[in-house]
Order: sequence, then C-alpha cells, then structure tokens
Amino acid sequence: MPDSEQPIISALEKNYMPYVMSVIVSRAIPEIDGFKPSHRKLLYTMHKMGLQNGARTKSANVVGQTMKLNPHGESDIYETMVRLTRGNAALLHPYIDSKGNFGKQFSRDKQCAASRYTEVKLDKITEEVFGGIDEDTVDFTDNYDGTAKEPLLLPVSFPAILANVNQGIAVGMASNIACFNLRELCAAAIAYIDDPKADIRTLMPAPDFPSGGELIYNEKAMADIFETGRGTFRMRGRYRYEKKNSCIEIYELPYTTTAEAVIDAVVDLVKKGRLKDVVDVRDETDLSGLKIAVDIKKNADPDEIAKRLFRMTPLEDSYGCNFNVLINGKPRVMGVRELLGEWLSFRSGCVRRQLAFDAARKVERLHLLEGLYGILVDIDKAIRIIRGTKNDRDVVPNLMEGFGIDRPQADFICDIRLRNLNEEYILNRAGEIDALRRDIAAIERTLQSEKRLRALIKKQLAYVAETYGKPRLTAIVGEGEVEAMGEEEFIEDYNLKLFLTEQNYIKKIPLTSLRSSGDHKLKEGDSVIQEIEASNRAELLLFTNSGEVCKIKAHDIAETKASSMGLYLSSVLNLPEGERIVYVTVAGSYDGFMLFGFANGKFAKVGMAAYATKTNRKRLANAYATQSPLAYIARHYEDGDIAIFSSRDRALVVNTAAIGMKATRNAIGIQVMKLSRGAALGRACPAESSGLEGPSRFRPRALPAAGRPAYST
Repeated sequence: MPDSEQPIISALEKNYMPYVMSVIVSRAIPEIDGFKPSHRKLLYTMHKMGLQNGARTKSANVVGQTMKLNPHGESDIYETMVRLTRGNAALLHPYIDSKGNFGKQFSRDKQCAASRYTEVKLDKITEEVFGGIDEDTVDFTDNYDGTAKEPLLLPVSFPAILANVNQGIAVGMASNIACFNLRELCAAAIAYIDDPKADIRTLMPAPDFPSGGELIYNEKAMADIFETGRGTFRMRGRYRYEKKNSCIEIYELPYTTTAEAVIDAVVDLVKKGRLKDVVDVRDETDLSGLKIAVDIKKNADPDEIAKRLFRMTPLEDSYGCNFNVLINGKPRVMGVRELLGEWLSFRSGCVRRQLAFDAARKVERLHLLEGLYGILVDIDKAIRIIRGTKNDRDVVPNLMEGFGIDRPQADFICDIRLRNLNEEYILNRAGEIDALRRDIAAIERTLQSEKRLRALIKKQLAYVAETYGKPRLTAIVGEGEVEAMGEEEFIEDYNLKLFLTEQNYIKKIPLTSLRSSGDHKLKEGDSVIQEIEASNRAELLLFTNSGEVCKIKAHDIAETKASSMGLYLSSVLNLPEGERIVYVTVAGSYDGFMLFGFANGKFAKVGMAAYATKTNRKRLANAYATQSPLAYIARHYEDGDIAIFSSRDRALVVNTAAIGMKATRNAIGIQVMKLSRGAALGRACPAESSGLEGPSRFRPRALPAAGRPAYST
C-alpha cells in the first residue's frame, strides 16, 4: 500500500474522532454550570477586568482580552457576547449589561453594531455566578498557551443550566435546553433538596421565555420533558386588535420565530389568495418593542384572521427540547429532575470547598493571633529580645525561642509596628480569637452535616429568587382553551368553474368573475373539452391517459382569468412527458361510479369508493385498464341509458345497469359492442343527447351486440 494511502477506519480514529470530541466537549454542549466554554471564557475575562461594578467599557476591549483565553476571531467572540447581553433579549436573565445596538433575538435582519461602538459590563446577577470563585470553589486549568489560568466551571449559586436558553449543535448530537422562570426554578430546587421525589411540576409547570407569548400546555409532552429531557411543545404569539384602524398588532412572538419570517409568510399567503381579508402587513418595531401591524378589511373578523395566522404562519411554532448536558466530560440527556440532582451535587461540592477554604484561612489567622496573645504576658521581654539581637536575621529565631512560638507567628509579631506593641492593641487582636474559634467550629459542623450544608444552599436559592426573580413572561394556556381548526376552515370557500382543454391546460375561475368575463383565450389549435362546477374546498380527481388518477385540492390551483390561457397541468402536477389529463371530476362523497369505454368495445364500471384513500396520497396507479385505448370516460351518479357509436357509424343504446360493477379499478370490463374487423369504439354519450331517432330501436336484446346503422338528425 502506498505511503499516501491508509485504511479509512484508522484515518477516522486518528483525524476525525479528536475533532468530534473537541466539538462535543469543548465547544457545543453546555456543562452543569449552564455555560459553554466560549461563554465561560468571555464572562471570566470580564470578571478579571473588574467589570462587575463601575462604568462600562467598549465591547472591543472585552473581545481583545478574551482572546487570551479563547483564541478565535473577533467576530466569533463578539457574536457570543451579543447573545449574552440585555440588549439582544435572547436570555431570560442576561449576564451582560449593555449599551448600544445589539440587534434583537426576534429579528433576522436587525443586526448589531460593531464592537467599537457598543459598551458592556457584567450584569448584577453575575455576582451569583462568580461568588467565591477566588475561594477554591472550582478547579482552574491553564489557558491554551499556558500564560494564564481559567476556571473549568463557574460556581453558580442557582441552577443556571435551566434559567436561560442554551442551544448547541455538535457532531452527531445536539442540545436544546428551554429556560424556566427563576422564581419557580429556585422554589422547585428548594423542594427537590427537601425531597428528591417532590412534585416539582406544581412549582415550575412549564418553561418561560424572554420573548413572552403563550405556551400551549400538553400534559403528556411536559411530563416527558421533565422526566426524560426530550419532548416538544407548541408556542404562539400574542396580538391585540386596534379597531380604529382595523389593525391586528402582534406584539409577542414564539421564541423560535422572527418577525421577518411571520411577515414573509403573510405576504406569501396574500399572494396565493388565502388571506383575502388582509390589506397590508408591515414591521413597526421601535424602541418600545416588537410590533407587526396587519391591516385588515373593516368588515373582517380579526379573531378569525388571527386563527388563520396561527395555523398557516410561524406565529405558532413548536419548540423541541433536548436536555443534553456534559457531566464530568460525558454528554447525558436528562430530565429536569435529574438535572436538578446533578446541579445540587455540583453546588454542594462548591460550597464544601468554599467552607473548607474559609476555615483554613480562619485557622491560619487564629494561629497567628494565638502567638500574638502569647507575648501579652511579657511585652517588655519581647522588646528586650528584639533590642538585644545584633543581627536582623536572628530576630525571628530569638522570638521563637523566647516565647515558644513557630516561625509564622514570629514573623507576624515582627511585622507589627512599634506603636502597636501595647497591651490595648494586643488585647483587641486577642479578642478575635474566641470569634474565630466559634466560626471554625460552626464551619466544621456544617461540613460534617449534610442537612446544614443543604440549608445553606437553600438560603442562597431563596436570596436569588427574591433578588433576581421576575414575573412569568410566557403565559400557560391549556390545549382545551385553544380552539382547534381543521385545514378546511382556513380555506376560503366559494363557487367556481374549471375548464379543461385538450392540450392539458386548466382554468379556475370564480363564478363571480365568470359572469363579467369575455371569451376564453386558448392556445392555437386548443379547445375546451370539459367544464366542471366545484367549490374552492373541493377535492378533484384528474384521470390521465396513462391509466392513473391524480388528487389535488381546488384551492391548490391558482385562479386565472378567461383572458389567460390557464395553467399547464403537466407543470402543476409534475406529469411525465406525454402524459395528459383526459377527465376531471369532483370527489365529493365518492358516490356514483366511473364508466370506462375502450376501443375494443368493452366497458368497465368502477365504484367511486375505489378511489377513496385513508392517507393523503396524491397519485393512484391502476385507475383503469390500459390494455385497450380509452374511448369513453365519465362519472355517473345513477344508472341510465348511454348511446355507443363505432368507428363504422353503428350505434347501440345500453342501460348502464346491464354493466356489472367491478371490484378492482383496472378491471378490463365486459364486451358491450361487437365490432367488425378493423372497427373500433368511437364515442359514447347520454342517449338523450345522442341525436338518434327513436333510441329504443337501438336497444339490443342481449349483450354484446353489433348495433344498428346510426342516422343522426
């Protein structure tokens, strides 16, 4: 094997798998603290820059500093920042206080300003994100070039993983975490701490989104999300009707929708004639917030139009949950309850480490003060030792020997200024000893008691809920409160007429327009072969010359005028070359039967029920037999007399009751007309319109029959 070639499996393991793991673990999937690496690096950089308090700084400054931890391009880092800002409105609880244009989450086209124009600082809630980060609460690691340290996780004091939306697409997996109201989330977390089996859904019934809107509550779907972390629910926007101007104002959207997407969908529906009562639609969003204005006709029903908008535009959309989170470097899909459990385990570790760090500092301080207290018995002795020591390096050893203290205690005493070597100062410092001992004992009791530890976490959660909690923005609406409308109800119904031409064109003209229209415009050499009365909601069956039938709704055919040539059915139905429509009928209730006459003199009678399907199939094969060319096709609602003519001008009158109904659509039928050599079935029509004199003379005693010479009047 040449050196340039290698087995595909080993190539994937060597080159592709490291990339896959990097994307999953270090880029796209959030961890239990609620952040992806890019978020964490950016926020920690701002924390180290001192942007927790004080004035804002230019976004470009933050972007530049973040590159020390996150070696990506300026635009990538800035895009990450934008989603975390208050100005973008993508998060229920933004982490960055912003000034300037940061675009909007609900807009596809409203882009943010360049980083040199906008200003940022950390929002107040980040005090709960970074609290205790310098007290050994989390592990740190080297940055990409080993010149700085960065935290592996942030010690959040509330379940941030469920407090803000988090979406990511990795390789072979993705994550899509919905956000919950912070007050409800903290209450549920407290209940979970008290009892892991508590009914947390009564405290936090459903997600809450910064875009507001309404969440259509489905009990089973929400139960699946809470238990498994997977599931889908529907959301819809909110509107109000401004009667003075006959305007529907949409002021809240589903989180997954943009204003431009809704406007584009409305425009498209108006062009297709499916929203005839809509006059205009425009984006009137300003500094006060989102507003999409939909002007309607004065006599139109705004609620009815709103229902159509919900059904036919992204004004109602679905949100698919996939609570995929990295736990100890491994992706896991978890329900809400399991996520709360993992967060509690993580937070307990942070609090334990912080308490241990605090206790160690207090023990160190206590040790130093105990040494200071030891010289209280003889301050003069301490002064004599220091004064009597010739060399500076011997002061600390002499104090250690004179008072029986260790080096840190002696160093501490030596660092005290001469003016403070008095009884009052020493007694004041020594007074701290009892307080330190009490604090250390309290910390040790907390570390040894799971109950005390969890009480501390609950206290922090209650503080977060009280300080940062907000009223719910997304209303919860039961499925029973949402009026379900079928597809038919969204289609405007009116009477119309269809015209089928020989060269495969069709015209759909409303009857109101037909009365005032002039002559039909047709392609040269073309002619109308069938006229069909129908309604706009009707289902049509279109039979082709290749023995198949196409199903299409009348409203799917665009309206035309008599002065146009119509729509070319081969394009509308995607027909193969050479295939054309020979007959059209309205399906209706599928009553009656289809009658097919073939060039060989046979007739087949097939019940309309044979063309009814349970699924929305658009095309049925074997609609009729194709062994002999089709000479006659028509739908009959009841049996009656038909006149049959051969190519040799012989005629026969037959009642369709004499032709038996076939069980299969493509049955070859029965012989009705005997044909002489070289003759074929020419045409057929209702007997009363056949032009035959004395039609009863052409009725045979038995079938098949050759018929009589036809003498038309």
